[in-house]
Amino acid sequence: MAQQIEHTHLLLRGLNLHLAQVGKDELGTVVFLHGFPEIWYTWRHQMLAVAAAGYRAIAPDSRGYGLSDQPAEDVEATWEDLVADVLAILDALSIHKVFLVGKDYGAMPAYDFALRHPDRTRGVMCMGIPFSPGPFNFDTMPEGFYILRWREPDRAEADFGRHDVRRVVRTIYILFSRSDVPIAEEGQEIMDLADLSTPLPPWFTEEDLDAYAALYEKSGFRYPLQIPYRSLHRMTKHVDPKFQVPVFMVMGEKDYCFKFPGFEAAMRSGVMNTFAPNLKITYIPEGSHFVQEQFPDQINDLLLGFLKDHP
Repeated sequence: MAQQIEHTHLLLRGLNLHLAQVGKDELGTVVFLHGFPEIWYTWRHQMLAVAAAGYRAIAPDSRGYGLSDQPAEDVEATWEDLVADVLAILDALSIHKVFLVGKDYGAMPAYDFALRHPDRTRGVMCMGIPFSPGPFNFDTMPEGFYILRWREPDRAEADFGRHDVRRVVRTIYILFSRSDVPIAEEGQEIMDLADLSTPLPPWFTEEDLDAYAALYEKSGFRYPLQIPYRSLHRMTKHVDPKFQVPVFMVMGEKDYCFKFPGFEAAMRSGVMNTFAPNLKITYIPEGSHFVQEQFPDQINDLLLGFLKDHP
């Protein structure tokens, strides 16, 4: 599988961004945007599926992640940069219009790109995070909630620094694949919520863990903690947003994010329809936060169906 996917770097907006690519663009291009603690590799199953169906698949490592360059430490991390990076990739590769697929925090620039650049977007499919016209508010969550912990300067660095990179990625994958929100008790840190005796999810192999750990050995966690956790309050605010392109939302019902304040209500109440008139929502009953890796065949079928429905 790894031999089929090509890897390149593009110097864009002052950074060398790493792109994984496969496919010939007979029917169009699909750009995949990952979340945390992911990198391009999280999309390996979907990339090969869309390539086999006649599409070109492009999965960048987000700036500061994996094999992409780190911005300077004194440069403020912004969500607008992620949208601008996608536009720069399309312009550099002379691609006019794409489907966007986003997962976790990668859903946010996917939604934003579709709103800002409908003329460059054929459709957007997102997993795990519903659209919000403004920043999420997690202040009602307990103090030990992982996002509240990780948005504190240096706290996650100290927590993670007790372990090697492989152990950190392993622990996060274990915690984030559960249906319960990761919340530490008093006197605990987030890394204390699992240990080496805790098994990996059955769909996530030691080889997969090696692939993630190798790339985080390069990037570390300093910048990935800036986007998303320490910049959530600076999420783009949209005034009366209206999607002009099809939007497809996929949510695992065992995804712990489903328990975030307002998330389930936003999806089941029809609120998202006010922003996206051409909206489709599909629930995966046993789907976790990593549904695209957990149930790749099911997600591939949903994705290919979405692409074919909007030629």
